[in-house]
Formats: sequence, C-alpha cells, structure tokens
Amino acid sequence: MGGSLYRVHHESMKTTEKEAVEGLIALSNQYGTGTDYVIAGGGNTSWKSDSVLWVKGSGQSLSTIQADGFVKVNRQALAALWAKTLPSDTDEREKQVLAELMAARLPGEEHKRPSVETLLHDLMPFTYVVHTHPTLVNAITCAQDGEKTFQRLFAKEAVWIPLVNPGYILSKIVKDALEGFQKKNGKIPAIIFMQNHGIVVAGNTAAEIDAAYARIMKTIRAEVKTQADLAPLPVDAAAEARFLAALLPEAKKALAAESLFLSRVTGKTALALAADTAGFAPLSSAYSPDHIVYMGVSPIRVDSPAELPAAFAAYQAKWKKAPRVVLAKGLGAFCIGPTEKTAAQAHLLFLDAAKIAVTTPSFGGPRFMTPEHIDFIVNWEVEAFRSQVSSK
Repeated sequence: MGGSLYRVHHESMKTTEKEAVEGLIALSNQYGTGTDYVIAGGGNTSWKSDSVLWVKGSGQSLSTIQADGFVKVNRQALAALWAKTLPSDTDEREKQVLAELMAARLPGEEHKRPSVETLLHDLMPFTYVVHTHPTLVNAITCAQDGEKTFQRLFAKEAVWIPLVNPGYILSKIVKDALEGFQKKNGKIPAIIFMQNHGIVVAGNTAAEIDAAYARIMKTIRAEVKTQADLAPLPVDAAAEARFLAALLPEAKKALAAESLFLSRVTGKTALALAADTAGFAPLSSAYSPDHIVYMGVSPIRVDSPAELPAAFAAYQAKWKKAPRVVLAKGLGAFCIGPTEKTAAQAHLLFLDAAKIAVTTPSFGGPRFMTPEHIDFIVNWEVEAFRSQVSSK
C-alpha cells in the first residue's frame, strides 16, 4: 500500500457514478435505520472510484442521508498526505490534517466537511466501506477480554485496532495494521475491529457487506450469555414526582435552558444500574466516543433528590458540561436535554451503554476508555462540530 494511490479492484466500476452513489445512499440508509448499528450522527460510509472518494459529511445521519450529505474528495490529494511532515503536537497535527482534508475536496464541495475518518475509508481498496458502532460488536470491543475474543473468532479475516484517538493517528495505525495483515496473508482485510469504538466492513458490493455483517453478528450473538432487560416497569409515582420537582430546576440551570425535555427508562436493567454504587459501576465511565458526544462521559447517580445539587456540581466541575442522564435509586434513568432531539439522543445512547454494560461480562467484563482518551474526545473540536450538526 505505502503512501501511494492504489487502484480499486471491483466489478461495479462498470456502473455509472450516479448508480454507484445511489447504491451508497441505499446502503447508508439501511445501516442507519434503527439503532442496531448506529445512533444519532454516528458511523460513516463511502464509495470510491480510482480518483474520487464519496464520504459521509461530518455529523450527517446515515438514516436520512442523500447525495448532498456526502463530500467528494480527491483521492490523489489524500494519498499525498501520507508523505507530508506533520506537527508532533496533537492539536496542531489535527488542525493541519483537517486543513488538508478540506483542501482535498473537489470544486463545489467547499461548504461541506468530510468525516474525520476519511483517510481510513480511502485506505481500504474496496468499493464500499460501512463503518458502524453496533451494540453487539461493542460488547466485545468494550470488554476486558475483547482482543482475546477477537483473536479466537475473527483474526483470520480481520484486524484489531487498540484504543487510539480518532483522526490521523487512528488512520496511521489502521494503515500499518492493514499492511501487516497483507504481508502475512497476501491480501488486505475487509474488516476492522476498533477497541472502544466499533467496526469497519468493506466490500465491492452491498451484498458482500451484508454477508459479512450477518456473519459477524451471528458469531458474536452465539457468545453472549447475558441480555439487558429494558422493558418499562412501574415505579413509585409519588417518589418520582418528588424527584422530578428537584431534578427539573437543577437540570435547567446546568443546561442554561428555559425549557427541558426528558424521557424515562425504568426497566429491570436500569433499576439495577441505579440501585447502588456497585450496580452503577458498569456505567461509571465512557465506553466510546459516541457515548461522550450524545450522552456525556457517564450518567450521574443519586440515592435521593437531596444529592442532586452536589452531583450536578461535581460533574460540571470535572467535565465543564452538564450531565445528560441521571440515575436515581428505585426510579431508573432520567434522560434530559435542552431540545427534544438532544434528550432523545441521550436516551438512545443510555440504552446502548446499558446493553453494553450487561453484555460485556460475557467477554471478561467492562473496559472503559482511558482518562486520556476521554479528555481528548471531550475537548476535540471535531466531536463538538459533529454534535452540533447532528443535534439540529
């Protein structure tokens, strides 16, 4: 592979660009619908010819994306980036890489921002690339024995990428891993598992990608021994009313919002996670960047309404942001946001995190992102941009 531009080996080059992009839209909508593969603005997809990469714009939703949601990028310019000398300082390097990505956009695309994982998409010599964050896959990628499980189940056809900050460094590590696999096996793998992140599946046709995802999901599902139970359960109505009376003004103040939107989760799993400190442990930190962006680093948990002011203050002092999910003993989860959409996003990401918390024991127990990686995401301009776009 090196740093040079390689040709894409696929049959669909016989189709027109319009037909290929229509296929990309259908594939994106397919994997973006529902919450099994991505939530909110998560995940990204692409289609490539030998000279042009169509990649999802940052923050766009796969479920509804159309042609104008993709960014057309010059692949020759992307390949040339590997030969450039970049700053050693993380912030300066990412700024320069972003500038290079923006400069690689084709004429007419200047108002769009390509996915931060554009380089990763370009590296894979397959027509289509579909990167998602399935809850089932993250039961492995967010588990203590995740890599060991990967080696047992998927090492012959895929590569494992350890926890690394998104952006240029992730793409560089992926590049090295793909080249290492190619040297050992004589081919580039079409599947990448990324610790505390998700999975990338590539193929020359939609059917190839569908078959790979189906095989992966079936294999993991057979290994899972525990399931979350999030079916609604009744709670003490008077206790809930007292809690809401204390929560609403505290949350409005923290979010600097005149109005507040709220949704509830009262299932068996939510109640267990809210019960005490030990029950809360599997949700006490962040599993993936998406959870940080849409739900916060973690929920806060309290035993009583009286604890809310201190809990909110502690979270805001540490993360400079308001929490989006509050767990209360005996009541379950309260998912909040300044808009209906942001509250719904927090709700969905909480459900996702709860499912991961319950399924990771099948693979050695939960494994959170490190404090350093959490800090990077919390303060990364790219994720702030993605959150802003996808929350509109």
